[in-house]
Amino acid sequence: MPTFAAIDIGANSVRLKIARLARGRLKAVHEDREVTRLGASVFRTGLLEPEAMARTVKALERFRKAVQEQRAEVVRAVATSALRDARNRQAFVDWVRSATGWTVEVISGLEEGRLIHLGIMGQARWARARALLIDLGGGSCELTFSDAGHIREMHSLPLGAVRLTSEFLHHDPPKKRELARMREYIRQEVRRVEARIRAARADSVLATSGTAAALAAAAGGASKAASRAQVARMAARLAEMNAERRQAVRGIGPRRAEIIVAGAAVFDELMHGYGLRAFRYSDLGLRDGLLAQMAADHGGRARRQVEAEREDALLETCRKYKADVRQAQRVREIAAQLFAALRRVHGLPGAFEDWLLAAAMLSEIGSIVNRTGRHRHTFYLIAHAEIFGFTPRERRLIATIARFVGTSKPSPGSKIMLKLRAAEQERVRRAIVLLRMARSLNQGRRGAVTGVTAAERAGAVTLRLETRGGAELELWALAKERGNFREVFGREMRIVAG
Repeated sequence: MPTFAAIDIGANSVRLKIARLARGRLKAVHEDREVTRLGASVFRTGLLEPEAMARTVKALERFRKAVQEQRAEVVRAVATSALRDARNRQAFVDWVRSATGWTVEVISGLEEGRLIHLGIMGQARWARARALLIDLGGGSCELTFSDAGHIREMHSLPLGAVRLTSEFLHHDPPKKRELARMREYIRQEVRRVEARIRAARADSVLATSGTAAALAAAAGGASKAASRAQVARMAARLAEMNAERRQAVRGIGPRRAEIIVAGAAVFDELMHGYGLRAFRYSDLGLRDGLLAQMAADHGGRARRQVEAEREDALLETCRKYKADVRQAQRVREIAAQLFAALRRVHGLPGAFEDWLLAAAMLSEIGSIVNRTGRHRHTFYLIAHAEIFGFTPRERRLIATIARFVGTSKPSPGSKIMLKLRAAEQERVRRAIVLLRMARSLNQGRRGAVTGVTAAERAGAVTLRLETRGGAELELWALAKERGNFREVFGREMRIVAG
């Protein structure tokens, strides 16, 4: 049974969750959490404090022992808003690598929201709902509208409980002017996306993170829920208390008491600003999304959800950059057939099929910038876009595959190729050839080629094409790729049209 470990490095706390995959399902075997306030100084100075970094690294070293004891094969450590904002984040990343051997991924607010959504969609009841997901962390607040398991709206607001406490609340209990300034700032951010959130018309509101748990517990309901009126009363009441009194409130405790005033104010403004009647708390979060992503990559049940998210993202990117979706899907279909038919020839791992097909979908988006140099523009747009379901490294691989589908081919000294890992460079060259062939077989943009099979014999590969209505243009274009095919795969290419 494969075992995965997910580490969430937040502005307020670091969390670990280890799970095993059995029969397509994840089963948690170990969890840990430590409040380290990594982001406390970032929101005032733009820098991580050495003491906060040391506390966090110490907690991660403890996590590492648990990961070793549980024999986790795959580990992903991601950092969120604190490191997104910190100018000295590389020093922390290097420190973590030296102490644990882990490479910390600094993810965007939107990727954070996507992973939280992925983790929650593992529950069947939410997979069918029209739900607004609220994740209020230490540095940011992610708002995600989900409809039947598909992300329709996503926004990341700089409204984390640690951030707001650090920037606005300097007395205990807070001064009225501090509260007023903070509330006005929160309202400005809430109003920024108010029209879109209200228009989504969510049937349910699901909240994650410690602030939501504390408010739901303080509301006194066994259902782990809180109404708008309860949140408003709780926000006002907590703002009048000092930390000692706040920590005595059910569900809050000493560390949450330090930041709950700001967190409660955010929930109060969100619920009033968006007309939300109540929220229900879920203990699922970013760690669960990371585990689901790792399980999906391994063939677990979340694979279908990840594929749906990627498909939505690819279609949205095509539409955003005015690409012809029908033609993009046609090239992708041919690329999939080539990948399967030539599997023994190209020898690429399964993950490369996903990246090849994504490149096939996006290979023409650069035309929106300028037809001249469109493949260079395509590379830039893919590499720097936020495409749900693909990591920055995967986006760069996709971008590189899509870059060389015109007249130019990757040279040994190509700066773009040299930025890839050594083991990836040769594989990307093979994927580039497959994409060039797929585009050749759609040269006339009329669906003349309907199927591709292949047979290998005596050092040559015979491609057999199923065609309709004549495919002379496609045959001509594919024949031009023979030299490239020979150079990369070391075999002759023969073409037979049926």
